[in-house]
This record gives sequence, C-alpha cells and structure tokens, in this order.
Amino acid sequence: MSDSPIAKPSRRSFLGTAAFGVGALAGLNISDFAEAATGRTTDTVRLTWGLSGLNLIAKERGEFEKVLAKDSIKVEWLGPFPNHAPTLQAVTGGSADFSFGGSTTPALAAIIAGSPLVFTQFVVYEPRTTAIIAKDGSGIDKVEDLVGKSVAVNRSGLGEFLLVAALEKHKVDRSKVKFVYLNPPDAAPALASGKVDAWSMWSPGVDIARLEYKAHDIFLEGRDLDFQIDYTSYLTTRKFATDNPALVRAVDDAFRAEGKWISENGKEAEYIAQKAGKYSDEVRDQFIALKRQYRYFAVNDERFISELQKAADWLVARKVLPEPVKVTDHLAQL
Repeated sequence: MSDSPIAKPSRRSFLGTAAFGVGALAGLNISDFAEAATGRTTDTVRLTWGLSGLNLIAKERGEFEKVLAKDSIKVEWLGPFPNHAPTLQAVTGGSADFSFGGSTTPALAAIIAGSPLVFTQFVVYEPRTTAIIAKDGSGIDKVEDLVGKSVAVNRSGLGEFLLVAALEKHKVDRSKVKFVYLNPPDAAPALASGKVDAWSMWSPGVDIARLEYKAHDIFLEGRDLDFQIDYTSYLTTRKFATDNPALVRAVDDAFRAEGKWISENGKEAEYIAQKAGKYSDEVRDQFIALKRQYRYFAVNDERFISELQKAADWLVARKVLPEPVKVTDHLAQL
C-alpha cells in the first residue's frame, strides 16, 4: 500500500484540496472534514490538576465543565500532580491535553529538551508569595546565612530561579550554597527533618510549611524580587493546537472565566481550595486576606511575550535554562 499523501491525505492537505470541488473529495472521510472545519477533531479534553491553584478550584466548583458543555466539549480531569513538570510530561506523552497552569520556567526547560509543546495562554496572579523559608532557630535569617547550607528547590522551576535571584541580589556566590533538587512532596519532609536547611517554594506549600514547621521567610518574591521572571502558563502539544484551535480557544475562555470568578469571590474560592488541600483554617484565612487577583494574557500579546522573552534570557544567562529559546517559536496559533 502506498504511503503517499494522495493515498492517505492529512487534514491540512485535505482542507487545501477542498476548494477544487466535490470531485477532489472522492475517497476521503467526510466526517473528518466536518470536524476539521469546526476547528476541532475531538469532543473531549483531558486536563491536569494539582492540590492548589486555579485548576483545582475549577475542578471542584464544576462551573468550568458547564461552560465547555455549552460547546459540546466533555472534560476529563487527571491528577493530582505535585507540580508543573509532571503535567508537561503527561501532555508530551499523550496521556493529557493541557498542562495545569504552572511555571513558565519548567515549561521552557521542557521545550528546550525537545518536547513539542506550545503555550496557549498566560496568567499573572498577585500578590506573589513564593518564598525561601528556613526553620525558626536555624540561624538562617537572611540570604547571606545560606552560605554553606542546603536549599531544596525544584529543578528548572520556580524554586530554583528564586534562589538564584536571591543569591545574585545579595551577592552570594552560587557555588557556596548547595542546591538540592526535590519535588514538593519530598522537599517538605526534608525541611521538617533537617535534611535540608531551607526550602524555596510557592503557595500553598510554603505557607503550610511556614506554620507547621515554625519557619520564616528569608526571601519573599513579592517583596524582595525586583522584577518578575516566572509566569503561570498553559501548554498543549503543537499538533493538538493545530488540529483543535477552536477547542483550545474554548478551554482558554473557560479558564479566564474561572479566574474572573476567583478574583471576585476569593473567600469562597479559598474554602474550596482548603477542602481539597486539607490545610488549617489559619492558612486558609491568610489566603483570604491576600485577595488574590488573576490576570490573563493571550499568546498574541506582544508586550507580554517580550517580557517573557526577557525572563527566559535572564534564566539562560544564569544557567537555570540550559540554552537560549525563542518564545515566539512556541506559541499556539489560534
């Protein structure tokens, strides 16, 4: 059997021949044409979630699925995942369609490593509470005290870049601090048991650890970082975005609607998150007091993409990312 494009046309080549008339359609699957014409080839989207953040609230609240159901799109939730990197692996491996709205730094690292991923949209939430913490009584009260100490971070992620930025700002030679690469589920007990001296982590893990382990901030992103280097992002494979632009747009819209609801209903959102995260009322009340707001940016927002490129270049220069990456080459065409 021939493997030529004539014998087995792709959707793209099929659409290209459609203008030549009905005769050109002979032997082709008409249902495939209908699906491609509507901008999607599936009615189900597989989304990842973790034990915090917007995706968790979207999953628990249920309105997100109702929004997509209006477009006859069914949602399947996969998780929980501990952080962004495993969701990127799930998307690349074909078991999920979207990463769960996590750090741009591991996303860029995955892209550099060869994963066929593209960004579908970006989120900035404020205030930013990612921090480097150390236990009370440890003798670590400022960044300079990390010399000769070990700090748990997630590789090529939010934790690692924050530590790099903190050391640079306080003129501490990076080689004088031990980076211990651990994912959050392993880093928390490592800090509690004293196997590491400090931990660079995001919410809610850092907030829970601060209370449960009697720890304190030595570097707080929103207070001490001079500019934002890492953003929240959603990614899918390039093929999925190419085959399903209408579905990707619908998912983006549903996430934006969820972010708007959370921004306007922070107290209710934090109660939902606490139920799944199983943390104390004290932590929950801290989050309510933050009154966190979500702002979304499309992949065609040139000003935002310029800022992300500057962040990527900063990370490359400091070897958090292994080589340069051009962000505009990895944006979904929607």
